Amino acid sequence: MSETSRPAPPVTNISIVVLTLAHQVEAELNRALAPLDLTVSRLGLLAHIRAVPGVSFSDLARMSGITVQSVHTAVKTLERAGLVRDSSARAGSASVIEVTPEGARLLRAAQEAADQVDEHLFGPDSDPTRRRVGEAIRAAFRTAG
Repeated sequence: MSETSRPAPPVTNISIVVLTLAHQVEAELNRALAPLDLTVSRLGLLAHIRAVPGVSFSDLARMSGITVQSVHTAVKTLERAGLVRDSSARAGSASVIEVTPEGARLLRAAQEAADQVDEHLFGPDSDPTRRRVGEAIRAAFRTAG
């Protein structure tokens, strides 16, 4: 049975439906990011670092919903990959984490992958219900402010 002809589960709880859709989107996006050696989590962390110059480890933890210790580990991994640098990594001083040119290139490639996922899951040829959800989300964020 094709994905579009599959019977839909009854909508009993919006939270469950949204969570199910989120898992589907995350799985699809992780597949698209895999050739870039990225995951949704690593992409989010890298994007936060780019968006907030001089962001602290504790702020990154809050934004990412993970512990400061996990952020330190993840940032070290991003540093080893050449995607970020901590230009003031000295004991007792605040870190200044920034995206490297390679990190910026990878973010552009990740954006292209995410755009392809959006097109596949929510574009004109997608399941009509998903397409309407995508349109509603775009509309909500266009008017938010």
